[in-house]
Amino acid sequence: MRPIDPKSIRRIMVRSTNWVGDAVMTTPAMADLRDAFPDAEIVVVANPLVAQLFTFHPCCDRVLIYEKKGAHKGVAGLWRFSRQLRRERFDLAVLMQNAIEAAIMAFAAGIPRRAGYRTDARGPLLTHGVKIGPEQKRLHHTEYYRHMLRHICQGEGGGRLLLACSEDEKRWAQTTLGDGSWVAINPGAAYGSAKRWLPERFASVGDSLAEEYGLQVVLTGGPGEREIGRDIETAMRVPALNLIGKTSVRQLMAVLAGCRLMITNDSGPMHVAAAFDVPIVAVFGPTDHTTTSPWSRNCRIVRKPTDCAPCLLRQCPTDHRCMRAIMPEDVLSAARRLLGDTA
Repeated sequence: MRPIDPKSIRRIMVRSTNWVGDAVMTTPAMADLRDAFPDAEIVVVANPLVAQLFTFHPCCDRVLIYEKKGAHKGVAGLWRFSRQLRRERFDLAVLMQNAIEAAIMAFAAGIPRRAGYRTDARGPLLTHGVKIGPEQKRLHHTEYYRHMLRHICQGEGGGRLLLACSEDEKRWAQTTLGDGSWVAINPGAAYGSAKRWLPERFASVGDSLAEEYGLQVVLTGGPGEREIGRDIETAMRVPALNLIGKTSVRQLMAVLAGCRLMITNDSGPMHVAAAFDVPIVAVFGPTDHTTTSPWSRNCRIVRKPTDCAPCLLRQCPTDHRCMRAIMPEDVLSAARRLLGDTA
C-alpha cells in the first residue's frame, strides 16, 4: 500500500475511540498524522467525554461531537450525522475506532480515502484497509494505532502521549489544589469492577504517603465512583480532597498535571496522567499490562501473577484473587522507588 500524497489532502476526519484511556493512547498517532499532513485541517469526531481531550490540542483543529442519542440515535441518527460530515468535504478519514460503524460513517459521508484496520468485517468499506494479525493484537495500544498510520503516511511525531491544558485551566487547578505536593488516588475504573483495587487499601496507601512524604491526597474519578470515594475518605486518617464526580475531563486533566504522584487502577485517568509525565503506580489485575500500561518510563506496574489473569472480564466470577493478592506495602514500595527512598 502506497502512502497517501500529502499534497492531495486538505481536510482529515479522525474518528476517535469511545474510551478516554484509548483516546489518550491515540495521541502519538495523532502527532504522526499532523507531521505527515502539516497543512491539512484535522477534525476529530468523538463522543462528549473524549471530545474534551481534543478541544485544546496541538494535533486537532476542530472537534465534532457525535453523541449516539437524540438526533444521532440509531441508524437514522448515524445517517443524519454522516450527511453532516458530507458537507465538510473531507479528503481522508482515519478510523482509530475499530467498529464497523466508523467505516459506515466515513463511507456514507462520501470521504474518498478511508483508512483503518480491517476489523469488524468492515474491510470492503475501506480504501486503505490495514491487515490485523496476532502480532498487531499483541502491540501496546499506542503502537497499535501508530502501526496503522505507517501504512498510509510517513509522519514522525515523536511517539509520546500528548495532552495540553490552557493557562486558565492551570490557574483553576492551582486555586483548587492550593500549595503543597499532591498525590492523586484514582480508585475507579470505567470498564468494570474487576479492575478496581480495594478502597481500604487505597486509603492505607494514602495515609502512609501523607505521613512519610508530607503529600496531600486528592481523590479523582468519575460520577459513578462517588461511593468509592466516600469509602476511602471515611477510612483515611488524614484528610483528603475528594474531587470524584466533581470535575469535567478538562478539569481532571489540569488537576492531574499538577500532581507529584498518582496511585491508580488501570483506567482512563491513568493514561491522562501519563500524558503529563506524572509518576504513576498502576495496579493491574484482570487486564493485560503489556498492551494497556501507561506509555511512560515514569511508572511502576504492581501486579501479582495468578492462573486466571489476565482474563479481561468486567466482573470477577470468582474471588478477585488477582487484586486481593496485592497489598498496600506492594504499592508503597513502588511509590517509594518513584519518589526516592527518603522523605
